[in-house]
Amino acid sequence: MTSENFQKVLDALQQRQPFHGFAVELNGGRRFEIDHPNAVVVRDGVAVFLAPGGIPIWFDHDSVNQIIAATAGADA
Repeated sequence: MTSENFQKVLDALQQRQPFHGFAVELNGGRRFEIDHPNAVVVRDGVAVFLAPGGIPIWFDHDSVNQIIAATAGADA
């Protein structure tokens, strides 16, 4: 995934109204859920997600296998 596309996809998912959670799957298969629009910060192809309990998860455009958006009809 390119740095520019990474930024665009995450920005679009964070700004959806109403917000729906989404998942990020890393190249090694690790997956985590972004559960709040302000819980992730992205800049220059690098992101940090503050997971519940304040645990930071760092990821970048090269480490992402896929970003999985919840559908509008799905329960978030």
